Formats: sequence, C-alpha cells, structure tokens
Amino acid sequence: MARKFFVGGNWKCNGTTEEVKKIVTILNEAEVPSEDVVEVVVSPPFVFLPKVKGILRPDFQVAAQNCWVRKGGAFTGEVSAEMLVNLCVPWVILGHSERRSLLHESNEFVGDKVAYALSQGLKVIACIGETLEQRESGSTMDVVAAQTKAIADKVTNWANVVLAYEPVWAIGTGKVATPAQAQEVHLELRKWLHDNVSADVAASTRIIYGGSVNGANCKELSAKPDVDGFLVGGASLKPEFIDIIKSATVKKE
Repeated sequence: MARKFFVGGNWKCNGTTEEVKKIVTILNEAEVPSEDVVEVVVSPPFVFLPKVKGILRPDFQVAAQNCWVRKGGAFTGEVSAEMLVNLCVPWVILGHSERRSLLHESNEFVGDKVAYALSQGLKVIACIGETLEQRESGSTMDVVAAQTKAIADKVTNWANVVLAYEPVWAIGTGKVATPAQAQEVHLELRKWLHDNVSADVAASTRIIYGGSVNGANCKELSAKPDVDGFLVGGASLKPEFIDIIKSATVKKE
C-alpha cells in the first residue's frame, strides 16, 4: 500500500488570537486534495489548540508541539500526553531540533517521550536531523541513525509514527537540502529501518522532510520517491502553505 502524503505545519511560538483566526480562515477556504491523497496536520502553540481545533475544517487535524515524558504531576510548565488525549488532540511533535539544541533534550529522552506519547494513544511526528558541522564532517547518517535508534529502542509499533528528517542547518535559514540530498538521507533512513526494525516498518513508515520548505521548492522535493511529505515551519503561517499541501498531487502524476 502506498504511503499517504503527509503535510504538517509547525507554527512554533507564533500567533495571537486574531492571527490564528486569519490563518485558519485561509486553511478552511482552501481547495486542496482530498484526505485520500494527503493528510494535513497543523500545530499551533498549546494555548491556541482548543480554539484551532474548534474552528478548523474537519479534514485537517491538529498537533501539539511537545508533551511531557510521563504522566502529569508536579512538573510546572509541562503538558502531559493525557491532557492532549483529553482535549482530543490526536498528534504531537517530539524531538524537534529546537528542543534538542535549546533545551538539551537527549536522544534517549526523546525516545522515552515518543514511547510514552504512543502508549497514551497519541500519534507522533518524531524529528531527527544533523547540524551543519555534522554534515560537513560526513557524519549525517551516524547522527540520524543514532537519533532513530533511540526511538526504535523504545517503540515496538510504528503504525502511529511519522519520522521528520529536518537538517538543522536548513531550518529557518533559507538553505534547503537539495531534492537529491533529502532523497539520499530518506533512502538511507529507510534502509536503516529495514535492517534494524523490519521490512514492513521500512516500507510503511512515512519519512517527511523539514527545513525551509516553501511554495517554490515543494514540488521538486515531493517528486522524490522517499520523501513522503513535509514538516513546514515559517511557510505554514502563510498562504503558500496551501501550495505545499497541493504538492501531494505530484505523487499521483
């Protein structure tokens, strides 16, 4: 069975009530391919999740940008997986490079978070990716394999995991991995899953690309056989996000 194209929009720490309404209005009025062709998930900040979920079109879903590593309790400032389930938020982004670098989340910590979120019934967009220094030293695959292994060590069922390859040097920098660079890493990741998890998981797990994706480069990227969609940052706050969603049709051509 073909992997369904996946487009996630990570709004990061952006938005006011009025701005959120405007973004959702653009999404709600957009003509995009059907749910059979593309799965669309947007990720507003925690404080806007109930609002966005309440006014967003039913064929689009919402994701939280993070959640705590275990059950809630005395963890000031954190949000638990159980709370997200209670709000009927189906998805969560975990292991984003900003949390790895700014908040020092280790590979093992991210693996624990992914496993716990899955155990509570959430679906997970799990982020991996190398820095510019790591790429230039030729250790890209070592880095992303280690990040993926930390998840694989804790996860037995991959059905609700989307793997987001986001080269750190391409996030918010305007630099984009070339389609060939993205395809190379995605293919190697799929081989890693095949050799270390299972052939079925390798064939069925969606590996999406993130890192300065926009309306101009999305079609060329989506044409690559192992690029199963995108996790979009800045462009997900703009009308061009619609063009990125529409690039799913490239797979059908």
